[in-house]
Amino acid sequence: MAKITLSNLRHSYLPNPKGQEDYALKEIDLDWQDGGAYALLGPSGCGKSTLLNIISGLLAPSEGRILFDDRDVTDLPPDQRNIAQVFQFPVIYDTMTVRDNLAFPLRNRGVPETRIAERVDEIAGMLEVEDMLDIRAAHLSPDNKQKISMGRGLVRDDVNVVMFDEPLTVIDPHLKWKLRSKLKELHQRVRATMIYVTHDQTEALTFADQVVVMQDGEVVQIGTPVELFERPQHTFVGHFIGSPGMNVLPVTETDGQVSFNGQTIFLEGKVTGQGGSTELGIRPEFVSIATTGIEARVRKVSDVGRHSVVEAMVGDTPVKAVVEGAVPEQGAPVHLNFAQKQTRLYRDGWIATEVSA
Repeated sequence: MAKITLSNLRHSYLPNPKGQEDYALKEIDLDWQDGGAYALLGPSGCGKSTLLNIISGLLAPSEGRILFDDRDVTDLPPDQRNIAQVFQFPVIYDTMTVRDNLAFPLRNRGVPETRIAERVDEIAGMLEVEDMLDIRAAHLSPDNKQKISMGRGLVRDDVNVVMFDEPLTVIDPHLKWKLRSKLKELHQRVRATMIYVTHDQTEALTFADQVVVMQDGEVVQIGTPVELFERPQHTFVGHFIGSPGMNVLPVTETDGQVSFNGQTIFLEGKVTGQGGSTELGIRPEFVSIATTGIEARVRKVSDVGRHSVVEAMVGDTPVKAVVEGAVPEQGAPVHLNFAQKQTRLYRDGWIATEVSA
C-alpha cells in the first residue's frame, strides 16, 4: 500500500493551453494517506476520470508530479505502479471459473500455487463467494460478476492502490446497497489504499473516510462526509451533497450585515472579505416553520417517508425546509426561521463567514 501525493498537478488535452479554461484539471495538490478510503465525487465532465487515469499512468499530466510513498512515479508506465483497477463493467473471463478468475492476477506474476490457493480462498471468504469458486463466470449474475472483478483487484497483496471507477453503475439499484456495504467491509479488513470515483453522493459518502468534491476540473472541498454536509466550503458542495441540497438564496450585504427579502439575517459568525457576488447558504434541515420569522407561502409539500420537504416562496425565491410531523397545507402562509449556527454567507461561491467562538 502507499501514500499518494499529487503535487502541482494540471492537465490539458490541448497541445498549447493558454488559460485556465483550457485545462481539464486545474492545479491540484493532494495527499492520500496509506490505507485510507477516498472518493472522488462530482458530476460528469468534472475531471474525475482524467485524474484517475493520471494516477494509474494511463495519461501523462501536462504539469506536476505523482508520488507513491514520496517516490516520483510520474513517468512510470501503469505496469510499474502496482495499481489494481475496477471498472464500470466487470473485467473477468467468462470461460474461466471464479477460482481461476481470482487466481489469474497472481499466476500472471508467477506467484507460487500454494500461495495462490491461500489468497483465493481468503478473498473468496471476504466476498462470500466460496460456493461459486468452481462455477464458470459466464453463469454469474451481474452483481456477482462485479464482486469477482473487485476480488481480482484485491487478491494481490503488493498493490499500492486499488481504484474503483464507478463500479456500481450497471448494478440494479436494489443490489447496490449490498455491494456498497461489502466494499466498505473489504476496506476495513484489508486496509488497502482505495480511491473510489463516482457521481453518486450516496456511494461516496457511505464508502469514503475522506471525499474530494470536484467541479470543472477543480477541487472545491476535501473532507469527511459530516464536514461536507455540515459546513460546505462552496455553494456547489452544498447543492451537490444532500437531498434536497442546500438553499442558496440571494442576499444584500451592507457593512457586514446581511438581509434577505428585506429582513436582517443572523449568520454563524463574522463576515469575511468584501465585494463579489453574495449568497446565503442554509440547508433545509436547519430551516424551521414557526409563528414568527420570515414571511412565506407554501408552494409544495413532498412526503419522502421519514419527513416531508416543504417548499415555500419568500417573494419570488423558493426556500426548502425539512419538516417532521404535521405540515402546513399548500398555499398556507407561514413563517420561516433559519438556525443561526448553520446560516452562512458565500462570496463568489466560496464561504465568507467565520465560526463564532
